[in-house]
Amino acid sequence: MNKLQRHRPGPGQESVWDYPRPPKLELTKKRIQVFFNGELLADTQRAWRVLETSHPPVYYIPPEDIQLEYLTPSEGSSWCEWKGQASYFDVVVGDKVAKKAGWTYPKPTRTFQDIKNHVALYAWAMDQCFVDGELVRPQPGNFYGGWITKDILGPFKGEPGTSGW
Repeated sequence: MNKLQRHRPGPGQESVWDYPRPPKLELTKKRIQVFFNGELLADTQRAWRVLETSHPPVYYIPPEDIQLEYLTPSEGSSWCEWKGQASYFDVVVGDKVAKKAGWTYPKPTRTFQDIKNHVALYAWAMDQCFVDGELVRPQPGNFYGGWITKDILGPFKGEPGTSGW
């Protein structure tokens, strides 16, 4: 697939090819829930979503709506040209560990100040993630953190053949 084969959105749907680059930040009141090893790790209706061309939304959850006791700082970091330096977390609940399963921007760029210290989680590393009660499908490729729901259309960065996008 390539970006020229954009899926045309219908009513109530969004195409990731209509998202901007550089990405934009948007507050959502949709209920975001994350479960890991039998625990409700996060539950909010105050998440921010980052919308970027070719990527499904990445949700950033306020720290007060996450059980932070299950997050352990992880080694390493990464750099985003738009958001700045990210720090990673392992998620540890009981005897189950998901390495580098979440990240945050402790000192984001000016444009992304609203997500300072908010936490994003990889859907592929969690047991279940929901947006307004709908089970999320992870963005393809373990590098990407987008959450796919029935109202988000691709093709998506991370699918086979998209490494050159």
